[in-house]
Amino acid sequence: MRSYNPDLTPPWKRSAPVPEVPAEPDLVVEEVSTGFCGAVIRCEAGTVTLEDRFGKHRVFPMEPRGFLLEGRVVTLTRPSAAPTRPSRTASGSIAVPGARARVARAGRIYVEGRHDAELVERVWGDDLRIEGVVVEYLEGIDDLPAIVADFAPAADARLGILVDHLVPGSKESRIAAQVSSPDVLIVGHPYIDVWEAVKPSSVGIPAWPTIPRGQDWKTGVCQALGWPANTGAAWQHILSKVHSYKDLEPSLLGRVEELIDFVTAP
Repeated sequence: MRSYNPDLTPPWKRSAPVPEVPAEPDLVVEEVSTGFCGAVIRCEAGTVTLEDRFGKHRVFPMEPRGFLLEGRVVTLTRPSAAPTRPSRTASGSIAVPGARARVARAGRIYVEGRHDAELVERVWGDDLRIEGVVVEYLEGIDDLPAIVADFAPAADARLGILVDHLVPGSKESRIAAQVSSPDVLIVGHPYIDVWEAVKPSSVGIPAWPTIPRGQDWKTGVCQALGWPANTGAAWQHILSKVHSYKDLEPSLLGRVEELIDFVTAP
C-alpha cells in the first residue's frame, strides 16, 4: 500500500507561499535576519552578493523567505542566463528601448544652478525626456517669488522647485515660505551645495570637508581636498563619478522623484 503522510500542521501555523524573484543585477533587497539592504551585484552557487549605499559588500545564502523586496518577503532565485527583465535607466527606472522624447509639458522643474541641472540630467535625463519635463536653472533663488508669479503655475502647468540647503532657519527656507500655491511644490536637500549630494565614496574621498562660514564653499572644498583652485574643473571631476542613482544620497533622490511625480500628475 502507498504510505500517506498528511500534513497535520494547523492552517494558522503553515507558512504562506511567497513570490520567487530572480536575483538580477541592481535589484535592491533587504536581508531579513540582519537588515542589510543593498543592490544585487553577483549571484552564484546558492549565494547572492549585495552592495549597500556605502559600497560595502556582503554575501548571503539564498534561503527561502530570506529577503524583503519593497517591504514584502520574497525568495530569491538564481536568474536565468538570458536577461529576464529590461535594463534600467540611471535613475533605476525600467528603460523603454526606442522611446521617443515627449513634447515638452507646460510644467517645469526649476533648480538653483547649472550644476544642479547637470546632475539631474545625468541621473534622470532619460526619464525626463520620456515624460516631457524640462529642467531649468535659476542662478539662485533670491527672486523666487517673482519668478513663480511670472511663470503663473496652473493645474495643467505645475511648477516643481529644488532648493539647496532647505533647512529650518535658513535664508532659503524663508524665501520658499513666501511662495504658496497648490500648483507649486518646493522641496530641498540639507546640503549647502549639490556637490555634497554625491556620495563621498563615489568621488573617492572619505567625506566632504566642513568649510567655515563666510568662506566660499566650493573654493574651500577644493583647498581642503588639495584640488586645483578651479571649481568648474572640480565639478566636472565630481560629475564624471556619477553613473547612476546609487552614487547619490537618498536625501536628494527622494526629492527629485517627488518633483517629477508632481509635475507629471494628471
